[in-house]
Amino acid sequence: MADLPPDIAALSFEDALAELDRIVRQLEEGRGKLDDAIAAYERGALLKKHCEAKLDEARAKVDRIILAPDGSVSVEAADLA
Repeated sequence: MADLPPDIAALSFEDALAELDRIVRQLEEGRGKLDDAIAAYERGALLKKHCEAKLDEARAKVDRIILAPDGSVSVEAADLA
């Protein structure tokens, strides 16, 4: 996540998601200046990217490493559904 601004990279998943939700609601209302809407959209895209990365990290922690009887190693995806 090196290409994210430090203030976004430091956010927890929950805080980033809350801010993203606030930005979406603000954009849906359609009030304000175009430049502000564009900046909010760009920040929202970065927050979305951050949330996706956090979810990927969580999934990787939940995935299980499986050692087969023949010594081969595989990863079993977490069943998060």
